[in-house]
Amino acid sequence: MIMRQSNQLTRWILPVLSGLFIGTSYIPFPPWASLFCFVPLWLFWSQQTRFKDVVIGGMITSFVFTLIGFNWVTYLLHEFAHLDWSIAAIGMIVYGLIAHLYVPLAGAIWFWGRQKFNWSKRLSLWLMALITVLCEANSLTLFDWNFGYTWFGSNIPVYHWAEIIGFSGLSAATLLCNLPLYVAWEKRKQTAGKLILASVISGFFLLNLGGLWLKNRLPQPDASFRTLLVQAYIGNAEKLAAELGKGFGKEILRRYLNLTDDALKAHQGAPIDFALWPETAFPALLGEQFKYDESPQVLANFLRARQLPLITGAYSVDPQQKLLTNSLFVVNKDGEIVPPNYSKTVLLAFGEYIPGEQWFPAIRDWLPATGHFARGPGPTTLLKWNGYQMGPQICYESLFPKFSRDLSNLGAQFIVNVTNDSWYGTWQEPYQHMYMTLARGVEFRRPVLRVTNTGISTVSLASGEILERSPIHQPWTGVYEVPYLKNPPVTFYQQWFWLVPILLWSSLLALLVIGARKRS
Repeated sequence: MIMRQSNQLTRWILPVLSGLFIGTSYIPFPPWASLFCFVPLWLFWSQQTRFKDVVIGGMITSFVFTLIGFNWVTYLLHEFAHLDWSIAAIGMIVYGLIAHLYVPLAGAIWFWGRQKFNWSKRLSLWLMALITVLCEANSLTLFDWNFGYTWFGSNIPVYHWAEIIGFSGLSAATLLCNLPLYVAWEKRKQTAGKLILASVISGFFLLNLGGLWLKNRLPQPDASFRTLLVQAYIGNAEKLAAELGKGFGKEILRRYLNLTDDALKAHQGAPIDFALWPETAFPALLGEQFKYDESPQVLANFLRARQLPLITGAYSVDPQQKLLTNSLFVVNKDGEIVPPNYSKTVLLAFGEYIPGEQWFPAIRDWLPATGHFARGPGPTTLLKWNGYQMGPQICYESLFPKFSRDLSNLGAQFIVNVTNDSWYGTWQEPYQHMYMTLARGVEFRRPVLRVTNTGISTVSLASGEILERSPIHQPWTGVYEVPYLKNPPVTFYQQWFWLVPILLWSSLLALLVIGARKRS
């Protein structure tokens, strides 16, 4: 009886191993196992004869790597939803079970196809890898990460290929590299297995050399600007009180003004072209209809006295929908708002809107405390001032490559991202979110300016180089000299944005046709 229970437990070691490999290969960890992290799970799937076991194995893998790579969700639930730590831990377990269902889904699709169409072993392996890649690329997740970002996070030069295939394409290539290493493991006692392993290592080395070449061939910038980033570190309780009109607004504004003023005094020898404040940093409504209110007047007088232009996040009101907006404004050195401003489009579910409320308005009565914001126009306009063409993004809009591509197609010379990461703690999410945001600058070869309420605030250049990074959960200011191109060229990824998805789906179709022909 004990022997049977032991065997039942040990048979799940391979899915657990894959979960450990994946979870410890994602930011803030180095990608030490990225090229073989799925091999144990695929070995497990290949050994199974029951559909249920394949699905359970996939669930185990996704659960383990979600607990490791995304345990900051526990802190989020405690800080944002105000749940007790024990309830937040239960929420984390639930999130671990549902966050990455693409893994068991891939196993289920592959196993059904193998049973239904009796694929050969070689074809079955190819389809296993390709179905996993496609399920990962098209999964619905709260935090749209992929296996390409970790190369950037560890500064491994292969990440420069993102300007050709994007980080999503780099993720697909990383997962597909698991296939030859799967074969190498199966043939590890044969010369063929050693040759395959040597080929993968050699290919990876050459790809890194190619990444360095891609970086070194970039055109030299023909302009630059000097910017001041201000991170005031406003606590969630103070920020929420100010947003609800319960005080702290004047104190928050005072902190931002004092930090900005101190930085200006410390850099008197070199003029600042503009300052940058984070998402909703200005603690009152901003816009033409509010410019005579007390706080906007204080801000205008401050900027006018110092002849300092400012880009800041602030709340405003959509005149058509009569709803609040999470917006980004340019205010010139005379304290005047420069149109157009930008309003956030990709809203936070259950924070800024309720999913489905447009079809079922009664949901609003069930969750009256949930924010109700107007949705912005998307990446359809640039912030323009002093000859700069700035691509605006708010928070995790930076996680979607098409958003940045559309801004680049409009002629954005650099990207401005404002964020509030105060809900996530200091361990993983600030690093994950930072690299995912700055990754857009590599794909489209433009500088990215990122300023947050609590960190990490920084600037990355078109080369992917990341300049000084702010500390986390501390007030801080930083002055950056940012070189850029007035007319940045179109990258291959920007022009052929859909190439990798087309190639992947075409490859799947071709393999299925091959399988059908062999069967017939």
